[in-house]
Amino acid sequence: MHVVGTQIIPEQGGRAGFTVEFVGEGGEIVSVSLRNDACRSLNRMNAVERAKAVMMELANTDTKLLENGDSDARQPNMVRSARATKDADEMERQLDEGLEDSFPASDPVSVTASTIPTDRAKKH
Repeated sequence: MHVVGTQIIPEQGGRAGFTVEFVGEGGEIVSVSLRNDACRSLNRMNAVERAKAVMMELANTDTKLLENGDSDARQPNMVRSARATKDADEMERQLDEGLEDSFPASDPVSVTASTIPTDRAKKH
């Protein structure tokens, strides 16, 4: 995968952690969710490096035997995402969480225009 972009998405303003998304040139997206520790040592500056470390650890994980016992065929021990499994309840929960996290930004912008008299009319 050739990475063409990286997105850092804060969870609860970064207090809960970050999601780092690596975007590939073919439209692939690999997401790594990182939870913050009690010291809140995770921030925007080190989130990408920590996500890369998680990806390296994942790439080097042990594999388990397939359920049928075929010792030559191995597969990684992975969990599919809610989107891949079409889990509507989990996707709805994640959407609600995202909306709560971005609450002030989700409100419409309030624009007011005021007319302040000037002496411009008197000069003509």
